[in-house]
Amino acid sequence: MKRTVTIEVKQLDRVVIRFAGDSGDGMQLTGDRFTAETASFGNDLSTLPNFPAEIRAPAGTLPGVSSFQLHFADHDILTPGDAPDVLIAMNPAALKANLKDVPRGATLIVDTADFTARNLKRIGYDENPLETGELDAYHVVPLNLTGMTVESVKEFGLTRKDASRAKNMYALGLVSWLFQRPVESTITFLQTKFAGKPDIRDANIAAFRAGYNFGETAEEFSVRYEVKPASMAAGTYRNISGNLALAYGLVAGAQRAGLPLVLGAYPITPASDVLHELSKLKRFNVTTIQAEDEIAGVGAALGASFGGALGVTTSSGPGISLKSETIGLGVMLELPLVVCDIQRAGPSTGMPTKTEQADLLQVMFGRNGEAPLPVLAAQSPADCFAIAVEAARIAITYRTPVIVLSDGYLANGSEPWKIPAVADLPTIEPNFTLEPNATNDKGEPTYLPYLRDPETLARAWAVPGTAGLDHRIGGLEKEDKTGNISYDPANHDLMIRTRQAKVDAVARSIPPIEVDDPDGTAKVLVLGWGSTYGPIGAGVRRVRAVGGKIAQAHLRHLNPFPSNLGDLIRSYDKVLVPEMNLGQLAMLLRAKYLVDVVSYAQVRGMPLGAAELAEVIGNLVEETAGIDDDARHLGSAAAGLTHGEALRTEPNGRTNGQPNGQSNGQLHESEGAR
Repeated sequence: MKRTVTIEVKQLDRVVIRFAGDSGDGMQLTGDRFTAETASFGNDLSTLPNFPAEIRAPAGTLPGVSSFQLHFADHDILTPGDAPDVLIAMNPAALKANLKDVPRGATLIVDTADFTARNLKRIGYDENPLETGELDAYHVVPLNLTGMTVESVKEFGLTRKDASRAKNMYALGLVSWLFQRPVESTITFLQTKFAGKPDIRDANIAAFRAGYNFGETAEEFSVRYEVKPASMAAGTYRNISGNLALAYGLVAGAQRAGLPLVLGAYPITPASDVLHELSKLKRFNVTTIQAEDEIAGVGAALGASFGGALGVTTSSGPGISLKSETIGLGVMLELPLVVCDIQRAGPSTGMPTKTEQADLLQVMFGRNGEAPLPVLAAQSPADCFAIAVEAARIAITYRTPVIVLSDGYLANGSEPWKIPAVADLPTIEPNFTLEPNATNDKGEPTYLPYLRDPETLARAWAVPGTAGLDHRIGGLEKEDKTGNISYDPANHDLMIRTRQAKVDAVARSIPPIEVDDPDGTAKVLVLGWGSTYGPIGAGVRRVRAVGGKIAQAHLRHLNPFPSNLGDLIRSYDKVLVPEMNLGQLAMLLRAKYLVDVVSYAQVRGMPLGAAELAEVIGNLVEETAGIDDDARHLGSAAAGLTHGEALRTEPNGRTNGQPNGQSNGQLHESEGAR
């Protein structure tokens, strides 16, 4: 087929693409490869994989649809996008499952091969939507991608079934042409991945090239799109997922402390990748133990900490429940232990591949007795690295278990990461006790395992086998300083309060929370934690773009809170707290600071949307200003912004939390989807 039209190149500042098909169609691989191409080109990007919990979900059904969304731009972006500008649907189920998210005017590239009466009826279509006119609001490009793929690889002698499996590469080649992505990295990847299967390797490469060439020669596309590289601070960047960043951060923390790292873990979605990645890093003095269950995993990690290593365990909400007794033992023993909770939708088994941030109260209080420990939360995939290093610092410095909260959105999502210089990472001092630290009644040298550092209240830490430093450990209450078993009421009260004071002391070593309030006149503060950072930031940008005055702050330390948090939230008339739970942080803030914060809660298994948050934020700004319901327009105006209109507002705010009016606030009900 020979092209007879001139190809127009249209400049865009951002694009959101979603690949969708059966869970066996390779959509995650396709998205990963397009992301790698985009990262190598230099765009800023953010991704959202979304797939069924089943290893091989039923083909051709709505529950079996897998998708991968990528948002890339020529400027700083914060989210994978609310809605796709381009949907590549590999079958009728993928089209129907995703069409509700696609705005009018978007492009639909549809594989028509499976649009048979039987397949359509299976998902509730009485007629072919490609022929009924119901897609007239979209730019539809119907292509028999499967048939063209089979034709492009027929020289390799594969069965039709095996040949059709390369259709994801054909689609990837087509979209790579459409958006002028570099293709060398994908070809190299395929050569490596299928090096031992020459026919499969060559077929996938041929399909990829055929898809690219189809775009070049066919008349279906008269426009190509260009999204120029983003302007970023100088440095070396790589694309990284949250779980990979977390694994690297744990290794970096152990290395900066000069300690071996021992991971005890049981595989669980979506935390398993941390185990997989750490198992590849043995050269950095990393030992990984795939335990027989969750309890054994955390027990091995805590035992490693007793032995002088940095013990780490990873899981998701159900596994954290099982680990709670041993985590409490870690609190009693006062040993460093990093516990990573990659949250997923619950309760119970819940929705294993869907995201949620509903474990906050569990990790804060889900242990018997008074068992306080520090809690940290990563705000983006790349931030998982920094938060892991920080967790190692706190755990080792203060001799305490530390819980790191990530979630499925951060774990599987990816973004560019500026690789830090090792010298810029904090130095962590284990300060092992190497000799007796006290004298007994007879004036003889002795070792007191619960003798504390006056600044951090951390107890002494001696490696087993150090001469003269033998001591007793266990879960029974410890006598102050000696560590002997004690049932004395006064001693128990002292130890309980001391362990709490030690956690409280962590606040002195963390920075005050910063607020982004460009001119210091906002009356409403949006306060978030964890993975809501991106959607909140994007929503705030939208509101500012239409003239709204709004401040934003984000918590990475959840226990203890930063020392200035109380003064900060009291300095605003209203504080909005968006969360992917039923208001857990809002509950903690109300209890601690007696400020009636405004909770916006959604638990849909998906990240919050920038447009929905912009509407909520805009309405609250106008409510706080005394504007009645009928006259409000800020929220709807901000929610209706498209493409790059709201995305170039740069944070430049005050950081000292100076008051700009105080109010007790009113409870604002914001339940349900808007």
